Amino acid sequence: MVVVDSKPLNILITGVSGFLGARLAQGVKGKITGIGRKNPRTFNGQFFVKSIDASSDYYDCVSEQNVVIHCAARVHVMNDDSLDPLSRFREVNTIGTLNLARQAAEAGVKRFIFISSIKVNGEATLKGITFTSGDRKNPEDPYGISKAEAEVGLFAIAKETGMEVVIIRPPLVYGPGVKGNFLNLLKLSKLPIPLPFGLVNNHRSMVYLENLVDLIITCIEHTNAKNKVFLASDGDDLSLARLLSLIRRSMNKTPLLLPIPPFLFNLLGKLLSKSDLVDRLIGNLQVDSSDANKYLDWTAPYSVEKGIKSTVDDFLRNN
Repeated sequence: MVVVDSKPLNILITGVSGFLGARLAQGVKGKITGIGRKNPRTFNGQFFVKSIDASSDYYDCVSEQNVVIHCAARVHVMNDDSLDPLSRFREVNTIGTLNLARQAAEAGVKRFIFISSIKVNGEATLKGITFTSGDRKNPEDPYGISKAEAEVGLFAIAKETGMEVVIIRPPLVYGPGVKGNFLNLLKLSKLPIPLPFGLVNNHRSMVYLENLVDLIITCIEHTNAKNKVFLASDGDDLSLARLLSLIRRSMNKTPLLLPIPPFLFNLLGKLLSKSDLVDRLIGNLQVDSSDANKYLDWTAPYSVEKGIKSTVDDFLRNN
């Protein structure tokens, strides 16, 4: 139970019908208000159907709230066919976020927690190098740029109004109900065929949904979280080969990974104009989440093995 002077906090969660927001709403104790595009079936608090944009009035949502946890976003998609994708991302992730934050500050909200993205740091790391919270921002795509610009604007609002801001940048988030590329790996792993990734010994940071939720909850009240940036991870980076082995063993299958040289994947990616997809599979992206331990005394409570097993079990139940 999150309390102040023995009274539950009033907490607003945006994107409460989404992958992260829905689980966060279940884990946070207190008086929870939610914003989303559709009414979630499992949410029991007060709920508002609202978009995140430049013009929406959020006063009825932010009034009397102690903390806002902003999970809603226009998410990154591969092969975005928008004529002006940066404007589309900025409309929600930058301008909409800052509109919400200004109204929250005016309403007296004490702390605004923004779920950003590791894409603010960049798309990849060199072998043996990790992204840190103190790195210069280096976003390379419209999604990352929109998140980086929102962070800058939020700290400006914090300086102007005194509202505390906490930024959390997760890499890939996985867990029960995961979508996107991780879901595709689960589907691939379920097939009764060998997979050609036995020699892919890259290093990628990920964060299990329950670990991310635990970090966010820690940031709700912790004094040392004020106006800080935290990178989130499980603290156990995986190669593609190890990830697929864990997934298949959780399915009670033999890994069956063939020793194909990684340079062949790079060559195939170039030939098929799929280099971005190949980079996501076999490239490096490592995150240093030690600031969370340094300032918050936080370590991920769940292991990678536990997270993968939970994700696989949910996948098998529903597929």
